Amino acid sequence: MSEQDIPRAIPNALPVGYRFNEFEIKEVIGGGGFGIVYRAWDHQLERTIAIKEFMPASLAVRNDDLTLVLRSERFSKTFHAGLNSFIQEARLLARFNHPNLLHVLRFWVQNDTAYMGTAFYTGTTLSQLHNRRPEMISEAWIRCLLPPLFGAINTIHREGYLHRDISLDNIQIQENGVPVLLDFGSARKAIGNLSDETETMLKPGFAPIEQYSDDNESEQGTWTDIYALGAVLHTLIVGSPPPVSVVRSIEDNYKPLVQLKPEGYSLPLLHAIDRALALQPEDRPQTVDQFAALMELSASDINEIHEVKVSGPGTMLVPVAEEEQPVPKATGLKRFMVPGLIAAGVLVGIGVGALIAGGASDNSPQTAASSAPAATAAGTDAASSPTEVAKASAASSTVPAAAQPVETAAAPQAAEPPPPPEPVAQVYLKLLPGDKVAMNGNPQALVPSPNGFAMLQLPPGDYRFSVSNNGQTRSQTITVDSEGVWLLNPQS
Repeated sequence: MSEQDIPRAIPNALPVGYRFNEFEIKEVIGGGGFGIVYRAWDHQLERTIAIKEFMPASLAVRNDDLTLVLRSERFSKTFHAGLNSFIQEARLLARFNHPNLLHVLRFWVQNDTAYMGTAFYTGTTLSQLHNRRPEMISEAWIRCLLPPLFGAINTIHREGYLHRDISLDNIQIQENGVPVLLDFGSARKAIGNLSDETETMLKPGFAPIEQYSDDNESEQGTWTDIYALGAVLHTLIVGSPPPVSVVRSIEDNYKPLVQLKPEGYSLPLLHAIDRALALQPEDRPQTVDQFAALMELSASDINEIHEVKVSGPGTMLVPVAEEEQPVPKATGLKRFMVPGLIAAGVLVGIGVGALIAGGASDNSPQTAASSAPAATAAGTDAASSPTEVAKASAASSTVPAAAQPVETAAAPQAAEPPPPPEPVAQVYLKLLPGDKVAMNGNPQALVPSPNGFAMLQLPPGDYRFSVSNNGQTRSQTITVDSEGVWLLNPQS
């Protein structure tokens, strides 16, 4: 991936030529919801570096003097929690000296925010490589990729830390084919845990079930990163991540790779990935060494040190989400919003909005309300939003037959109305015995499955769910603007 492929129009970015002492910004090379990445020149050491700026666009804006200003005082706690996590992550990364881990040169506080200076790598993310050159992916290529990646993850685990954000976007492939594991995304996690919407920023399909809990940090361990790494390999092999783990806890429709038997892949590799993607943590390999052994990699293989090129022209892709663009149904990774967890069949206050590439299994509970009127379609700029499906069609007028010449063919028929919006969301609704449900004021005949959830399939739009029982009403409002899964537990 070349620098020309990176979007330049990043809101709130510092201007080219801005100086941090010896560092001069030369170009904006990436940006999104949580930060901005710049290419900079180190005048003292005469080298190119990358600078990542903590810039959560939903919480703050750039002032005229280039400092950050909160959009509202109520965001203060959330902003400073994210800022602190950003700084702690920089310190943590600076501790490691592994060629396959992002190398942090220094960090500092300025403009009422924080900055991280890192090595400037060549290459592209694994996500971009997988999308643009899928023909490269094979078992032989994967087996060359894994040893340095396993070594980097092992280095983190041996120091008593977890990455918690392994995905295709967080793995950069150098021009020489060697991977580098990028930053931990801890600022995203801190903001998600404290935001007003109680959003947890997790990548759907890559986060295991234990990461959806607000208070079970003790349940996370090395097996948490192993699940995410298994999801990366699953995506490389079949083209899509596994089903979202929190949905699997309701109805596990994961199809083992050893049963699918994708052509060109050995059973030991497929079996190891299936084990890594076990829903329950105790059923997964507990260490990287165990995971490697299942796919018949030796300990010497995964601890071999690979040199990484960090000089010369290229693009440093610290994983900052690109600005959302309207595209057809995307299979990329996006934001997954939850305020709690379903674990072991117990609901812990869930309100989930997720973006996933695939839907629920064919035997998911069906309901009478499988779609909503076209008038409710939301016209947003989010990725995967249907276009022009909610426009009302004007019926064509026909000329009376008496006014037409005898030889003229029959009058043209009225234009057919456009098809209704295609459902993009699967909404699971937690119900109690005797609950009566209304959606946007319209009663819904929902029959929950034995686990207490009823499911609807909905097109884009704004929806208000009201659940009545014994004279009391609970309600919850959601906006469906992209493909995804919502798990709802309406509260009064």
